[in-house]
Amino acid sequence: GKAAPGYYMAKLVIKLINSVAEVINDDPDVSDRIKVVFLEGFSVSLGEQVYPAADLSEQISTAGKEASGTGNMKFAMNGALTIGTLDGANIEIREEAGADNFFLFGLTTEEVYALKAEGYNPQEYYNNNEELKQVIDQIGSRYFYPRNPNLFKPIVDSLLYGDEYLLLADYQSYVNTQKQVCQAYRDQHHWTRMSIINAANMGKFSSDRTIREYGQNIWNVEPISVDLDEYDQDSAGLKRISELP
Repeated sequence: GKAAPGYYMAKLVIKLINSVAEVINDDPDVSDRIKVVFLEGFSVSLGEQVYPAADLSEQISTAGKEASGTGNMKFAMNGALTIGTLDGANIEIREEAGADNFFLFGLTTEEVYALKAEGYNPQEYYNNNEELKQVIDQIGSRYFYPRNPNLFKPIVDSLLYGDEYLLLADYQSYVNTQKQVCQAYRDQHHWTRMSIINAANMGKFSSDRTIREYGQNIWNVEPISVDLDEYDQDSAGLKRISELP
């Protein structure tokens, strides 16, 4: 990942991720079972390694907040199953793959608007969920960064006194759905079947389909049929590598 140069909160979240990684990766009880890794400067080249390797695609934007990226499509095309909200292209991925092959969590867009309209209070979720409270308290303590106990206080304050993206409201739903993910992953035959179904049903996201519909519906142009048999290296004027000066 990466953060915009002036995006202070995003940089602080990255610092938190790396601090969590130091604690978990140095813990002898769990370090051989789980690793936290932040992939710095995510790029196309790095994506070529990550997308085919992933088992689970985390698409966790708050419903109604994501314009629609393409990362979730790339993961799904390469066989990764998705845990996500009904937001952006997640909606179409779920429609194409089938609800049984998608791990859904979180509020819908309508529920997000309704919760904000009635007066969302994140501290209600904080005070009524002991596990969530422990997580936030640890972030706000010296647990992950002993040298500066207040380093991550802006993150805690943003969650308890604003929480624009309703993270606390979606928390328990996410945890419950992750338990479903773990259960499904234990059955490797079933997981592989879901993975194949996902990849096989992602044709809608092909660039060929996209360009064809743009041509028909926006540009009002028709494709030109090209007889590729008429083109070989010699007639096209192409030079072989051995012929180059």
